[in-house]
Amino acid sequence: MKVVIIDDLQMNVVLIKALVKKLPDAEPVCFTDPNAALDWCLANDPDLVVVDYMMPGLSGTELTQRFRTRYPDTPVLMVTANHEMELRHQALEIGVTDFLNKPINNTEFLARAKNMLALNKSHKHLADEVRKATAKLVEQARETIFCLAKAAEYRDPETGAHILRMAHYSKHIARVLGLPPEQQDLLLQAAPMHDIGKVGTPDMILLKPGRLTPEEFAIMKLHAVIGYEVLNANSSPLLKVAAEIAHNHHEKFDGSGYPCGLKGEAIPLFGRIVAVADVFDALTSERPYKKAWSIEDACKLLKEGSGSHFDPACVAAFFTDFDEILTIKNQFVDDKNEQRDDPF
Repeated sequence: MKVVIIDDLQMNVVLIKALVKKLPDAEPVCFTDPNAALDWCLANDPDLVVVDYMMPGLSGTELTQRFRTRYPDTPVLMVTANHEMELRHQALEIGVTDFLNKPINNTEFLARAKNMLALNKSHKHLADEVRKATAKLVEQARETIFCLAKAAEYRDPETGAHILRMAHYSKHIARVLGLPPEQQDLLLQAAPMHDIGKVGTPDMILLKPGRLTPEEFAIMKLHAVIGYEVLNANSSPLLKVAAEIAHNHHEKFDGSGYPCGLKGEAIPLFGRIVAVADVFDALTSERPYKKAWSIEDACKLLKEGSGSHFDPACVAAFFTDFDEILTIKNQFVDDKNEQRDDPF
């Protein structure tokens, strides 16, 4: 465990360093320059910081305050000859864990340092366990997402690899728009659930090989609401995002979409992204009731719908680095006789 010692007087550093060496599994890292010490601490995640209160250029309290912006829980032990309670209270408020008075009592220092290191070790262990548990929950939610998406696909067999292509198209758009990588991945995981509400659509409508009547189309449109209600009932952040996409991917930028008639940026961004990806793949995929459109015709429709059906920024992002779109289209090809691996 790394114990950082910061004091402008070399003699004090030598004294504390000798004490730290008596602690089990502790490695002293020493500085007489508080600014250099702070830079090192911010880059190396120490286990304990022992800092003098009075130092030229950067006081112990100022150093602690800046250190806390990066490491809010690492213990800081301040060594001071100042006995004024008000100053101590101020130091506690900005993040100092405990104090030692000068001259340092060796037994007291060793006891407090040992306890702080043990506390920090327990805290890090707990944080690791929380991260592992969280990762497991995310993975379970991800598996649930894919299983439910597959369920929707089997009810609507003509979709084939649609959920895979449109999910990767969506990630492409998000990347070009500059979304952080974690948001891109979240969209990739959640987008396949966009049509899960079709599990509640009657077969006579879902599988009808011809144009729907207005009454049938009204029933078909309910899949956006059904999908939202199914997914939003879960507390998983991933499923919450999937619920939002299911609810909003049929909204149109001019407000003429469904189910809520949202307009412009009132439509959540993920919904606007998926709308572009979903329509392009639907147009360029063969269905029992239609032949696949050419890529050129589908692209023309997206461009003509920019600003009315689609968010212009999402359309522009879709066509940026269009070779990637073509790669995705060729990568995930419908093949009902082939078992598909999970590409996520």
